[in-house]
Amino acid sequence: MLSCEIISAQETQFLPEVDVYLKLNSISRLRVQASNARQGGDPTQLTIGPDLELYVKPLVRLREVTSFDLDDAKSRPLVITAGYRYLAAPGSPSTNRMELTATSHFPAKPGLLLSDRNRSDLDWSNGKFKWRYRNKLEVEKALAIRSYHPAPYSSVEVYYESQYQKWSTTEIYAGCLFPIRKRFEFDAYYEHQNNTGKSPNRQLHGIGLTLNIYFSAK
Repeated sequence: MLSCEIISAQETQFLPEVDVYLKLNSISRLRVQASNARQGGDPTQLTIGPDLELYVKPLVRLREVTSFDLDDAKSRPLVITAGYRYLAAPGSPSTNRMELTATSHFPAKPGLLLSDRNRSDLDWSNGKFKWRYRNKLEVEKALAIRSYHPAPYSSVEVYYESQYQKWSTTEIYAGCLFPIRKRFEFDAYYEHQNNTGKSPNRQLHGIGLTLNIYFSAK
């Protein structure tokens, strides 16, 4: 009986996403995100909304590590983000979410980029409020295949959720960024998610594909 219950609590999903970035000036950028995601044990939800990113001046060492990366924010030691998301799932009330994020980047040898993202999700749904805190640590390294520079990475993210009053979710990622010319980038990854908020524990095995598109107002 126990083995059947564990098997039934495991799922595999495809997680598509599109992120469009518009660089406004040297310290700010807009992003619009649309995705089909499952986070922290929630049902699979369509998520859409904008962000405003503010960041400090780039560091020389970070520029060297991220010289082939299309994401300009990775050369900045600190990025502050405020955003809104509308989340909808069949058979469930919609959710309005405010996202507040602070991301730090650090260069490391040999040519590694380390990222530490701290994020708060503030959710209002059907007249009820809940929040979660998320911390994500990531390591990335750009490779050189002749003139092409893919960037494999791995990361781990943990969630503290107010509704369970505990650290209830752990997500592990392994993926690779594939730049396409100067504006497009595919992010292909595998995700393993373990959620202990409800009984029995639930596990998600996800195959994700994100298309990043970069524009500049200049």
